[in-house]
Amino acid sequence: MRIVSADTGGALLDENYEPIGLIATAAVLVEKPYRTATLSRVRYADPFNYDMSGRQAIRDEALLAVELAREVKPDVVHLDSTIGGIELRKLDEPTIDALTITDRGKEVWKDLAKELQPLAKRFWEETGIEIVAIGKWSVPVRIAEIYSGIYTAKWAIDYARENGKVMVGLPRYMKVEIRPGKIYGESLDPREGGLFGEIKAETDGICWELYPNPLVRRYMVLEVWEE
Repeated sequence: MRIVSADTGGALLDENYEPIGLIATAAVLVEKPYRTATLSRVRYADPFNYDMSGRQAIRDEALLAVELAREVKPDVVHLDSTIGGIELRKLDEPTIDALTITDRGKEVWKDLAKELQPLAKRFWEETGIEIVAIGKWSVPVRIAEIYSGIYTAKWAIDYARENGKVMVGLPRYMKVEIRPGKIYGESLDPREGGLFGEIKAETDGICWELYPNPLVRRYMVLEVWEE
């Protein structure tokens, strides 16, 4: 099975390790043996002007996933929204009202469904490919999350070159390594079977440090600065 998935992760942090806004939405194509991506795409947000309600992340994920899926024609698309594996094209208001999520979550989805349900329906009619809101139960979604952390590290390198030192938070249970010409990332959860990812990047003249976020367990902080 070939699966396209998408997730948003990585946050710009202030000096008190508090998130300012999210950074990277990654879409990936995942194929057997389902440990990394065959292909990846990224869309960067402006973390200084970010909607932390969840609307922006879900919308960006759906749009980027569809963009990649049109290119690679997978069997299914997985989105990082844990609402029972429902097909996005079927997500009308009565279905949303019946979901076992918070009232705030329902309001977010009612707002998003106005744009995303027609998008998913058209995509299914054109391709026969379902977009499924499956969330973190999906291994490909987790791989997309790891890639969002890797692309966050790339964003941090570019930001540091322009603005000096920067501090970003990675997605849960993962680490990155900035290597010559590339950025490598992997899961720190031993139960996940060695999920990892890698992208090419210009890394010359960059110093970095990785350490646990002192305020939030399971999350690592990456600091990047020029030599």
